[in-house]
Amino acid sequence: MLRPMSALAAIVIVAYLAACAALFVFQRSLIYFPQPRSAADPSSTMALRVDGADLLVTVRERGGPSAVVYFGGNAEDVSQSLPTLAAAFPDRALYLMNYRGYGGSSGTPSEAALVADALQLFDRVRAQHANIVVIGRSLGSGVAVQLATARPAQRLVLVTPYESLQALAAGQFPYVPMRWLLRDKFESGRYAATITAPTLLIAAEHDEVIPRSSTDALLARFAAGVASLRVLRGTGHNTISSSPDYLALLSGTIK
Repeated sequence: MLRPMSALAAIVIVAYLAACAALFVFQRSLIYFPQPRSAADPSSTMALRVDGADLLVTVRERGGPSAVVYFGGNAEDVSQSLPTLAAAFPDRALYLMNYRGYGGSSGTPSEAALVADALQLFDRVRAQHANIVVIGRSLGSGVAVQLATARPAQRLVLVTPYESLQALAAGQFPYVPMRWLLRDKFESGRYAATITAPTLLIAAEHDEVIPRSSTDALLARFAAGVASLRVLRGTGHNTISSSPDYLALLSGTIK
């Protein structure tokens, strides 16, 4: 009896290790879902050369000191968000980053690469616009948080944000050591305490992707008085922008 049980245990262990190895190798394909760019008008794009890649930034040009820099979700074609942002910010220039591998940008996405690219985009925009609102949605909230710790954002808006991608992954795979396996952790909570820009977190009441507890945990990481939370009733993770209050919250016309 002992020998068959030992063999079964060995099979289970091998299968478990194989599953862990598969998660390690293919983890980024579970995080990033590159989308093509649907808005093909070349006049609405700006080329940005970064280390190891050529990025396409979806733009709406405006003169003056004010601009918006936007970072989208993990399966978002940011060119689709241009009309919404244009309505929320009619007088600001708009810059929406197509991550590496997204929307015609070359390269392969990773946390380190996306954050480095975001810093370079911010510096490029700030050479022309002194007052920049930074917006990050879903995955992009993790990029926006890290950017705001290193650059002087005028205002920070985080849509359906999370405290830690690593914690979310651990919740989905509770029997896997995600702390050691996950390379792109996006631990926004680690950075939030150093942010000084006025920050708004916008959550969906029925978010089926980001648990409310994760958003609340992120809010608690900010220094007192820096951040506030608004919950949009009757919305989900992908439908939050359909709320009648969404545009006003983005633009800061309602608190």
